[in-house]
Amino acid sequence: MFVVLIIILIVILISIKQVNQYERGIKFTLGKYSKTMNPGWNFVFPIFQSYRKVDIRTKAVDVPEQDAITKDNVSVRINAVIYYKVFDASKAVLEVENFYFAVGQLAQTTMRNAVGSVSLDELLSERDKISSEICKIIDKATDPWGIKVEDVELKDISLPEEMKRVIARVAEAEREKQAVITKAAGEVEASKNLAKAASLMASTPGAMHLRTLSTLSDISSDQSNTIIFAVPVEILKSFEGKSISNEQIEDVVNKITKKK
Repeated sequence: MFVVLIIILIVILISIKQVNQYERGIKFTLGKYSKTMNPGWNFVFPIFQSYRKVDIRTKAVDVPEQDAITKDNVSVRINAVIYYKVFDASKAVLEVENFYFAVGQLAQTTMRNAVGSVSLDELLSERDKISSEICKIIDKATDPWGIKVEDVELKDISLPEEMKRVIARVAEAEREKQAVITKAAGEVEASKNLAKAASLMASTPGAMHLRTLSTLSDISSDQSNTIIFAVPVEILKSFEGKSISNEQIEDVVNKITKKK
């Protein structure tokens, strides 16, 4: 009797299986699915029953780099990270042989198809949109497996070297275009201001002479400059009919210009 009790106790002890909080257990009785075991201690009787644990935490899977061709026939290499979790452990075990491998393979093919449906410009400028489309497609395909795809992120997009050079030339040309446009706009604005200034000086007596004297004052500060000063006609007319010596003329010129 004592031996029988010992045997029963041993059977009970080896039948206790612990399922952690982040896991679910799939129990089979005589080879058939019987129940999903919740976290805690569960009884799985040997010989008649078996079980398999499934981790239901979110998994981050690195999708290997893939060769793909865009809609405009540009060859690129892309890789991504996919985040997913099991929401139905029984389906993950019963509906697919190895859901880890299956999700990875599905992500690879979906990425290639998604890249093939867009141009290179769209792939580079709308990465988030394309990632969202890939996520929706994979999530729909894995739903019968009891798997929820939470997010897909395109990590890197590698271009051929010749394509990189082409893109660099296009970017440089675009920058030069913007520089020319900005310079032209500045010249238009400057010409408007100059026209206003010229109109104001023309309508104000003596303004042009004052501006001329101000300019002479600015350039006379540098001793290396040679100044050729055009004497206004009004001054020359004032000497008509008068006898003026060379010394007097030189004295007038010295008063007008500043010798260095």
